[in-house]
Amino acid sequence: MSDRIEKEIEIKAPVSRVWKALTDYKEFGTWFRVNLEEPFVPGETTRGKMTIPGFDHVVFQAVAQKIEPERYFSFTWHPYAVDPKQDYSQETPTLVEFTLTETAAGTRIRVVESGFDKIPAHRRDEAFRMNEGGWAAQIKNIKNHVEQTSQPAA
Repeated sequence: MSDRIEKEIEIKAPVSRVWKALTDYKEFGTWFRVNLEEPFVPGETTRGKMTIPGFDHVVFQAVAQKIEPERYFSFTWHPYAVDPKQDYSQETPTLVEFTLTETAAGTRIRVVESGFDKIPAHRRDEAFRMNEGGWAAQIKNIKNHVEQTSQPAA
């Protein structure tokens, strides 16, 4: 069992466009499928209801950590915190880091989620497995969102 999930994908769009999709809370909500109520501000909590069918009872809640424009964005959260009867607040959250790099074709976005070894043992494997699949889907979601919204009008 690993302590970290790492995914990356190349997006055919400038870093500035990918950055906006990643850090503007309304755009983040569109591709991540969450109705966020407030912007990302370091040290503050951003929350909103998930819009993914079957997970629409889940409240996304993340604390923005660092925002280094057009390069790095991170937040902490409780991974796979989907049981409304469970209080996750006493658990150590994982750290999600996004790093953007300019490439010849556009932008490489890399996401790393680490800290699974601090998740309680009774839910660690499931949280890791669900987030492994979740990040695989989410990097495709941001790629599709950016590339579709960046195309010039015909």
